[in-house]
Formats: sequence, C-alpha cells, structure tokens
Amino acid sequence: MGQEPQQQDLAARLRGSGPLGIAAVVLVLGGNLIFAGLSAIGVLIWAWLAEIPLADLGLKTPRSWVGTIALGAALGIALKVAMKAVVMPLLGGPAINPAYHFIAGNTAVLPAIILTMIFVAGIGEEILYRGFLFERLRRLLGESRVATAAIVVGTTLLFAAAHIPEQHLAGAQQALFVGFAYAMMYLLSGTLWLGICAHAAFDLTAVAMIYFNLEASIAHSIFG
Repeated sequence: MGQEPQQQDLAARLRGSGPLGIAAVVLVLGGNLIFAGLSAIGVLIWAWLAEIPLADLGLKTPRSWVGTIALGAALGIALKVAMKAVVMPLLGGPAINPAYHFIAGNTAVLPAIILTMIFVAGIGEEILYRGFLFERLRRLLGESRVATAAIVVGTTLLFAAAHIPEQHLAGAQQALFVGFAYAMMYLLSGTLWLGICAHAAFDLTAVAMIYFNLEASIAHSIFG
C-alpha cells in the first residue's frame, strides 16, 4: 500500500513534460541508435510505467480486422508502386535501392528481412513515430488544427531524417512522402493498425521488387 502513491507519482512524472518526462522521450528516441526496434519496446515500457492506455498510443481495436488489413495492404502496395514508378523518378532518385540491393535473388536473407519489415518497420516505426510522438506532442501542444498540422509536419520530418544514415537523400525523400501518408491514415482512421498494415505492405512490396529484380523496370515503366 505504501508504494502506491510513489508509483502514481512516478507515472504522473513520466506522463508530464518535466525533467523525467523529457528524459523518457530522449531515451525512447535514442533506443534505435542501439538497435532497430528498441525504441518501440521503449515506448511500451514507458506506457506501462506511465500508466498510459495503449489506446492512447493508437493501438485501438479497429472496427474490422479483415477490412483494416485488406485496405492497409492495398494502400501500402499502391503507395510503393506509385513512389517507385512516378514520384522517385521525378525526384531523380536511383532506380535501384543500393542499401537493400543485397536482397536481390538472395533467398537466405528473406526470412529475417520479412520479419524485420513487419515487426521493426511496420509495427515498431508506427508505434514510435505516429503513436508515441503524436501522444506526447498532443499533450504538449493540444489537439487544435494548427497543433495537429505542426505534429504531422514535425513527426514526418523526423521520420524522414531517420532514413538518411542508411538510405541517404533518396530514402529520406521517400520517407517524407510515405510518412505523411501514414500520419494521415492515423488521423483519419483513429487507429495505428491501418498505417501498420500499409507500412508493412509497402516495405514487403519493396522487398519483392528487389528480390525479383523488378526495381529498374518499374522505375523506368512510365518515364523511361
């Protein structure tokens, strides 16, 4: 019984914008510098300690799992094809993604890559960049239209910047477009699951393009 007030005080400080709350955000964001996916684990640990319902992070049960998965998959696939065939060629991006070209024809790496795209990228990145950061910034800035626009812009820019070290400018440009799309999916659906399904489908489509050596042909399919 004596520990309950202390636990409540800790939870309140972790939820707040004081030194402990800021330190928690920094630690969570820094997790991916150690290994990919650690930040998402950090979000879940933080939510448990701060007594934040997972629904507040966007992990609400969708109205229809089948509908959400089907729509998310369709959006993700369409978005990847559009980025590869239209947007990136217009931006002067490379036809082949050099950071992941090792996947081409490489069956041995497929299981690890597929799991990474689903759990680290699809689930992990959405929990971090949309769920966690939206919750933190909404508490700080509010939920007005201006605040929401600022949150969408800020989180999208951060998501894009996170892709620079591995995928350089082209990766950041692509992440800027798709990060905005995932943010809008979250806002319009009220749940992360649509964006999670779309994000996973987008990355898995990218893997399929690389594995089957389709990148160049798709990239040149419209503009030559």
